[in-house]
This record gives sequence, structure tokens and C-alpha cells, in this order.
Amino acid sequence: MGMLDFCKAGGYPVYILCILLITYLLNQLDRYILAIVILPLAQEIHFGDKSCLPNETSQPGPLQCNNASDEKHCKSLLNADSIPYCKWDYNGNGWEYQIMAGPIFILIYTFMGIFIGFLADAANRKNLLAVSLFFWSLMTFLMGFAQEYWHLVLLRFGQGIGEAGCTPFAASLIADYFPEAARGSAMGFYNWGIYTGYSLSFAVGNYITRANIMGLGWRWTFFICGIPGFLVSLVVLITVKEPQRTQGTGERAHNANTPSSLSLSQRLSRILQPFLSPSLLLLCLAGSIRNAGGYVWAYNAQIYFSQYFPVEDVGRWLSWIPLVGGSFGVLFGGFISDRVVKKRGLPARIWVLVISQIVAAPFLVGVLWLSPPYAFLLLIPANIIGEMWVGVTLAIVVELVPPVIRTSAVAFYLFIITNIGGNMPLLVPPLTSLYGLRTALLILFPGMYVAGK
Repeated sequence: MGMLDFCKAGGYPVYILCILLITYLLNQLDRYILAIVILPLAQEIHFGDKSCLPNETSQPGPLQCNNASDEKHCKSLLNADSIPYCKWDYNGNGWEYQIMAGPIFILIYTFMGIFIGFLADAANRKNLLAVSLFFWSLMTFLMGFAQEYWHLVLLRFGQGIGEAGCTPFAASLIADYFPEAARGSAMGFYNWGIYTGYSLSFAVGNYITRANIMGLGWRWTFFICGIPGFLVSLVVLITVKEPQRTQGTGERAHNANTPSSLSLSQRLSRILQPFLSPSLLLLCLAGSIRNAGGYVWAYNAQIYFSQYFPVEDVGRWLSWIPLVGGSFGVLFGGFISDRVVKKRGLPARIWVLVISQIVAAPFLVGVLWLSPPYAFLLLIPANIIGEMWVGVTLAIVVELVPPVIRTSAVAFYLFIITNIGGNMPLLVPPLTSLYGLRTALLILFPGMYVAGK
């Protein structure tokens, strides 16, 4: 019935939803484009770790460059023409990159998200959404002009401030534009922006950099990612109407002690209380660990394939696999868990969550163990099965908390798992120095899928 009600909502609400989907797509595109162009970016700006990399100007030789563990060995590798075919250069990995990708962005993003979530209850949401979109697009655009590492850090920090305003305002608008029975379908449609934007980042990052427009290489990826946001923010400002806020039904409509009537400290207390229960504490722990695996892969996939398979066209595969696999995974997770719950009761969602992640883990091991194209092909079932957790965990959260705080509880749950999981890539550099990048990712990618259960 949700999809039927979604279609009955009318043309204008559906138009608004499409605009919000595009906004979220740009949010994810701008967030992850840094990870895709980090290799040429680090080599030009000079930061991070160094390793033995292929020299694109020379014919390849008999051994892989990454077999060399030091600069002397790297430069001694010669091809048939007795010319070095490897170079000792910045590889895009290391503390500087992981800090910029994780803590610099995540901390301000999540803390600003809570503040903005409260602001969304009273402010003009469509105006603030337009301002947020324009601001983070400007930060992304300016990254194309960066000359020093600290320029990137400052702009990444600004990106986090701007992007924090996307989902709180968008979710609030969706709640007022769509009836209760259609909000689940509307939010599902909106969340496709995650996988669409992430997949698009691989296409833009790889092919625009390779095109080397005006000799600027990776810089044009930030220009191209930032410019659409300026236009869409104008569309939001001009065409999106601030809707009348819905009062809700039942208890929420008539109970004077709803969150909107309480002080800030009372609202925080009411939201935090359910998270003291063992069930939600364990769910937050499991979600944080699983989310960590996703962040580790998202920020290191391009680096991994560039290091171990430097001639492989990563954009050809990862520009569509996360979109298809992730989208189907979210839909299947919700569908299957709903079916199981009807037969086995609410606790059955936990079994769907556990089994899906355990089944996905061997596929992820294959991704890191096998060579392309098999590594990429295994990502398809890995994404379909592994991404089932998103909808299932959110369903569990809303079933464990009182109806009047569901929205705030979901926001707080996401705050927890994003802060913990989003900073887990900091473990990549020390593990890489000890065991190599492949083993580090085996521990932190499929390892997190299993550990979270």
C-alpha cells in the first residue's frame, strides 16, 4: 500500500522528491570524489605515504611494482629495455589522507547534524537546504584550486558543515509532503542517492581525471562535481515550497509532552533513555562495526585497485556495481525481513541481519583475493547481500523506541554508528605498515562484517 499511496501523493510532491534525490546524489558524489582522485592528488600536492608504483611512461616489466618494499629495490626493477618501470612516489594512503577522509569530515558532519536536526523543527527548511547545498558545492569546487594539504583539510571541514544540512531538512520535507503510509517508499527513493552518488564518483573521478581537461587532471573532477550544486540550490530556492508542518496522529497529535514541546535537555533525555537498554546498545555496537567496514572500503577501494591492479579500468566496474547491488540490497533486506517477521515475529529481523552479513563476508574475501574481473563480479552479490543491513537495522531501531521519538532515535543511532564507523579507516595505515594493504582491508572489510554479528 505504501507504493500505491506514494503514487497518489500527486505530481508536485513527486517532483520535490526527485529534487531531493538529486540533492542527496550530489551530497554523496561530493563526499566520495576525494577518495577516487586521491592518488594523482597526493602525488601533485605531496602528502601521505610513499610506495613503489608503476611508471606510466615506461614499458612494464616481469614483476609487480608493489613487490618492492623500499625505494632502492623499487628503482632497481628494469624492463626488457633496461629502463626502470617503477617509481617511488606518493600512493594516496597514509595518516594524512585517512584523517582528512574520516575525522576531519565525520566529526563536524555528525555534530552539526544534531544541531541542524533541532533547527529543522522551526526554521524554513527549503531555504536552509538550498544554502547548505550551495555551501558544500562551493567547498567541493574550491578543492580544485588546492595547492597545499591544509587547503584540502580546511575545505573538507567546510564540506562536512554543509553536507550535514542535507538529510535532516530533506527528511523533514518528505514527512510533510507525503502521507504516513507513503513515507517509507518516499524515503527509500530518496536513499537511492547514496548508491547513485557513490557510483557516479568512480565514473567522474576516473574518466575526468584521465581526460586531463586543459591539463588540470584531477582538479576538473572537483569543478564538475561542484558546479551542478550551484544550479540545483537555485532550483530548490525557487521551485520548492515550504509545506505546512504536519501535526501527526494519535498520541503525537494530542500529547502535550511531545518532543517539540519539551526543553532541549528534556528532549535529549527522552531520546537517550531507550539507548540505555541492552538491545539498543548491542544494536549500536553491531551497526558501528558493520558501518566501519563500509567506510573502510568506500575510502580505500580506488587505492586498492590502483596499487594491485594499476592497469585495470576501475571506473568501468565501480560506476555501476554499488548502484545496482546496494539498491537491490536495501530493497531485499526490507522485503525479506518483513516476510520473516510475519512468520517468526519481530526478533526474526536479527536473524536476517546476522545471516546476511555472514553470507556476504566470503564474497568480500574473494573480492580482495582474486584478480579482476572476478573481484568485481563478486562485488555484485556482496553488495546485494551485504547492504541488506541498512533497512533492517533502521526497522529494528524504530520498533524498539516509542513512536513519538522515532525520528530523533534514528538520527541518534546514525550519529553513533557514523562517528565510530567513520573513523575506523584510521586503522588502515598502521595495519598496512605491518601486513600490507590487502591484509589490512581483509581485516577491516569482511572482518568487520563478521565481527559485528
